[in-house]
Amino acid sequence: MYLETHRSIGSKRAFPTGVLDRLDYGNFLLVGLPAYQQRHLASVLHAAARLMYRLRRYDHITDALATLHWLRLPERVDFKVADMAYRVLHGLAPPYLSQLTRVADLPGRRRLRSSSSQSLLVPSFRRSTVGWRSFPVAASVLWNSLPLDIQSSPSLTVFRHRLKTFLVHRSFPHIL
Repeated sequence: MYLETHRSIGSKRAFPTGVLDRLDYGNFLLVGLPAYQQRHLASVLHAAARLMYRLRRYDHITDALATLHWLRLPERVDFKVADMAYRVLHGLAPPYLSQLTRVADLPGRRRLRSSSSQSLLVPSFRRSTVGWRSFPVAASVLWNSLPLDIQSSPSLTVFRHRLKTFLVHRSFPHIL
């Protein structure tokens, strides 16, 4: 009944916002989550897309996700972490998250080529099982893997737009 109301209004994207908000809540905890645990959360995302397009359980979901411009779960997590890294680097995040260090800000880097780079220093960690899942490590690794035009975006809105385009192309290379 709820779906029919939204379908009659014609707003396909308004229905799953509550589902997507709940799915995106606490994405930092999902960094490096094993694939078998990601499948449970991905099934919620797929169920929302199936509901939108009235697909059966065994129909392919990739086209529906690409049409809706929804990122797959690993890319959703990457988007959230990269978004927060951008906020931290530009002073838009809470101070307790400001543990990211640019390579250019390190002492003794003034005359090196890296002094003009946007790269971040990846902090060392002790536990190989959970250390690389911490925000400073995960954000630095992800930030360093982004293209330079995304890293050097002039505003948060432009950054989000470029990042989402990049992640959609990475998530659905055969469709777009």
